[in-house]
Amino acid sequence: MALFMFLLLVACVGYFLVVNGVIHYSSKLKSFGIIKQEEHNTASDKYGWELMLVNRDNYVPDIYEIDFMELSNGQKIDSRIYPYLQEMFDDARNAGVYPFVREGYRTAEEQQQILDDKIAAYRSEGYTKHMAEETAMEWVALPGTSEHQLGIAVDINADTSKCSRDDVYNWLLENSYKYGFIQRYPSGKTSITGVANEPWHYRYVGKDASEAIHQSGMCLEEYIDTLD
Repeated sequence: MALFMFLLLVACVGYFLVVNGVIHYSSKLKSFGIIKQEEHNTASDKYGWELMLVNRDNYVPDIYEIDFMELSNGQKIDSRIYPYLQEMFDDARNAGVYPFVREGYRTAEEQQQILDDKIAAYRSEGYTKHMAEETAMEWVALPGTSEHQLGIAVDINADTSKCSRDDVYNWLLENSYKYGFIQRYPSGKTSITGVANEPWHYRYVGKDASEAIHQSGMCLEEYIDTLD
C-alpha cells in the first residue's frame, strides 16, 4: 500500500511538472510567434506559386520545396525568378544604378535570430519587453510568415560606391513591375500588410499581377482579394 501511494505521488508530481512545463513552453513560443502551423491558416497556391500570400495570417506550408539558385554573393533564391531578377538588374545597371541582393532565402531559424536580435536592440534602448516585441515585429516577420522563406522575395540594396540607395529604390519603384516584381511593403499600406514601409523588399508575383498592382496602387493582399 505504501509503495502504491509513493508511486501515485511521483506520478502526480511528474504530471504537474510536465503540464506546467508544456504550458510555459507553449506560452514562450506564442510570444515569439512560433506556434504550430495547424493553429494558423496555411498559405495557398490557389492562384499559382507566384501569388502565394504569406503574411501574419498565412504561414508558409510545412512542406515547401525550393529549387535554389545561388547568386554570386552566396545569397539563394528560387531558380524560377532568377531570369527576371537578372534582366531587371541588367537593365538597372544600363540605366546607371547598381543594385545587388543583400538578402534572399532565409530559413525559419535565421528569421528567428533576426527577430531576437531586433527585440534585443529595442530592449537595450530601454523598451519594455512587450513594447520591444511589438515594435520589432513591425519590421521583422515572425518565423513561418516571412516571404524570404519562399525564396521569391529579395532585399535589394545599392552598391554605394557607384550610386545612392535612393537611386536604386527610385528606379525599382518605377520599373520593377516590368519584370514581375512589386515593392511588397509600400508606405501607406502598413495597416493591411502589417509591415512598415520597406523600400528594399521586392517580391516576384509575375508580370500580369505586377502590372495590375503597379497601375492600381494596391498591395498584394488587396490584389488577391480582387481574385476571390
